[in-house]
Amino acid sequence: MLAEKITGHTAMAGFAQMSVILGAGLIAYPLAALAGRRGRRFALGLGFGIGAAGTLVVLLGAALSFMPVFMLGMMMCGSSTASGLQARYAAVDSAPPGAAARAMSFVVWATTVGSVLGPNFTAPGAALGSALGLAPLAGPYLISLVAFALASLIAASLPGDGGHGGASAEERVGLVAALRSVRGRPLVLLAIVTIVAGQMMMTNVMVMTPVHMEHQGFELAAVGIVVSVHIAGMYGLSPVFGWMADRFGPLSVIGAGAGVFALTIVLGVVDALRPASSMGLLSTALLLLGLGWSMFLIGGSALLTREALPAARVSLQGFSDAAMNLGGALMAAFAGTVLGLGGFLGINIMATAVLIAMALTALFALPAARRARAETR
Repeated sequence: MLAEKITGHTAMAGFAQMSVILGAGLIAYPLAALAGRRGRRFALGLGFGIGAAGTLVVLLGAALSFMPVFMLGMMMCGSSTASGLQARYAAVDSAPPGAAARAMSFVVWATTVGSVLGPNFTAPGAALGSALGLAPLAGPYLISLVAFALASLIAASLPGDGGHGGASAEERVGLVAALRSVRGRPLVLLAIVTIVAGQMMMTNVMVMTPVHMEHQGFELAAVGIVVSVHIAGMYGLSPVFGWMADRFGPLSVIGAGAGVFALTIVLGVVDALRPASSMGLLSTALLLLGLGWSMFLIGGSALLTREALPAARVSLQGFSDAAMNLGGALMAAFAGTVLGLGGFLGINIMATAVLIAMALTALFALPAARRARAETR
């Protein structure tokens, strides 16, 4: 909304959102590499600190009504997104044996609190901005500034080394060597593809559903309900999926998530083919979309942590987070064009292509992993 206000063009709102996702993708691996050298605590503190600085750049861009500065600030805010994601691996580093996925899932679940509280600060933030002589829509970024700064201080000041991903500085390898190690570990490849595919499908459908609903004549209140249901699906049951991953293995969660995504796409196609969209169908589809994303994120992250070589683990964690955000940005960039050309049916077809690619990876990886284990015996 602020981007639209600065430029006068509605299309720029999408570029603002893409800037955050792109920023998260670009900084994810450098933060992971820094965590490998200096510890998770230092990397998370710096990541949130860059996000705090980004809010100041956003405010400057808004004050100057200069879109390039505003977008730079939004990219810097993406650093906090990257830090929030990498916090789940910090939880894994300090988790007791057999509880890694549950520790990760509780960190993901905490996002529910922010997702519910955050939008409710928009109106008070606008009032604060007006009181300080800023554009009202710039005011909420002052609240973000305080939140990111507090997160940076807390992460940097907590006791302990913050974890290094299970290997010493002498043992850890860089990204190129880490990626080479994936060739002999098909389950690591499956884990990375799962994380990236889940983000791409979620971003593709989630970003365009509100636009589709607007085209179908739904009120903004209805759009808000569907988005809220989706967010609840993304984070609300993550502890359950963490428990499932620890109890039955990450592959069981990934397999169930693939089924949930498939059902989501079926419901989306049915809605697209109806003469008029159904609030019930869209709400159910978006709830399942959030659940599928959560299962792929937790199952894939747990599988990556379990199967990656300790020396390559931190590098691959950073690479997967970078790839998932860049993949999401790519889908967000193309989704508007696809919606314009093929409607909501086209959006679901694009999600189907991603799910098929993930399924083909699984068909290759699972037999290869079984053969490798049989040979080692």
